[in-house]
Amino acid sequence: MHILFLTHYFPPEVNAPASRTFITCVPNHPKGIVYSGFKNRLWQREEVEGIQVLRVLTYLSRNEGFLKRTFNYVSYMMSAIILSPLVKNADIVVSTSPQFFCGMAGYFVARTKRLPWVLEIRDLWPESIVSVGAIRQHSVIQFLELLEKFLYLKADHVVSLTHAFKSHIMKKGVRVEHISVITNGADLNTYAPLPKYNGISEEYGLSDRFVVSYIGTHGMAHSLETVLLAAKKLKNKKKILFLLVGDGARREGLLAEKKRLGLDNVLMLPQQPKEKMPQFLAASDVCMVLLKKDGLFKTVIPSKMFEAMAMERPVILGVDGESRQIMTEAQCGVYVEPENHDQLASAVEMLSLDGELVKKLGTNGRRAVQLNYDREVLAGKYLDVLLKLYSAPEGLRFYGGRFTSGESRHFSGNGDDGNCGHSGSAPAGR
Repeated sequence: MHILFLTHYFPPEVNAPASRTFITCVPNHPKGIVYSGFKNRLWQREEVEGIQVLRVLTYLSRNEGFLKRTFNYVSYMMSAIILSPLVKNADIVVSTSPQFFCGMAGYFVARTKRLPWVLEIRDLWPESIVSVGAIRQHSVIQFLELLEKFLYLKADHVVSLTHAFKSHIMKKGVRVEHISVITNGADLNTYAPLPKYNGISEEYGLSDRFVVSYIGTHGMAHSLETVLLAAKKLKNKKKILFLLVGDGARREGLLAEKKRLGLDNVLMLPQQPKEKMPQFLAASDVCMVLLKKDGLFKTVIPSKMFEAMAMERPVILGVDGESRQIMTEAQCGVYVEPENHDQLASAVEMLSLDGELVKKLGTNGRRAVQLNYDREVLAGKYLDVLLKLYSAPEGLRFYGGRFTSGESRHFSGNGDDGNCGHSGSAPAGR
């Protein structure tokens, strides 16, 4: 089975969807600057760990500003559609959110090639950008909501990152048998326990500090100002160091605020190569997973939580909903109310004084990932979803909102297929 993936991100970019792709753009996230060694050409091919990658010309912009980002998304969509004939002999098409222009590209490519199409929902869009105030115009929001519903109903199958997403999608009119829930997980080989004392801790002087890290996008949705306020409250606790690693629309503002508050207990580093992430996590004592206080974010499960758990690092979780439920069941961290810097500071101080608890929570997290969130296992479950759709008799396949036979087909993977895999493990060719 030849799987054709469409996604905006692909290694060496470090966003969550970047572990799976086929047609993508040149790596440039989040600054909109082409990574060293790449050029933004009309199209170019490469092979990454056995996966054939087609990079297409895209208008590049920094990860901020609604209009420029929209041009970025639309240009990728158009290039992916126009250049998709360069990919021969595909059997099934998968396109991944968070933005639906990539989904729309998948729809057109699949219909043109007359192939089954799977839409993967990693974030609720446009709800997520509305919640952070990125767009306010009612007409634009209404258009994007119509686009959202159109794609849900036209997809042959929808893969949802969370059960809450599944409920939302069903409310748009999609039948339960056309949705599979496959959440995030961690690669247990890449994210395995390592000593705290490594090259990263030595390079940045972390060895003798209690390091509380946030590693990921510094965006509008993450409210990292909360970390700075917690750091201000713990300024006299010289043992504690807050480490922020990453880039995004809010990073410059956070750097300015850190300087204004005179926080010498906060170390901010730019985005790092993905291969260094395990060392940064190992150099941490506790990892923060934070989002804004918004009802929408109760539906999400940040992938960075599983990576910290796999590394045997406790999680301080400022995300309610499904994420909190997972953490509570695994007994692998401490929950704090989103955007509550007092609770964050209290949790950090408490853990800094209790090494045995830190060790216990970390061990529990690794065990939970091994049992339920192993990407290698879950990739197989994802592949099963694709195989069931691909191998269905031609007369019973569901194409673009209707069954070719005129009758409903029950899809056996009906929503509890497990947790997200690394679909890059699925075969990229026949």
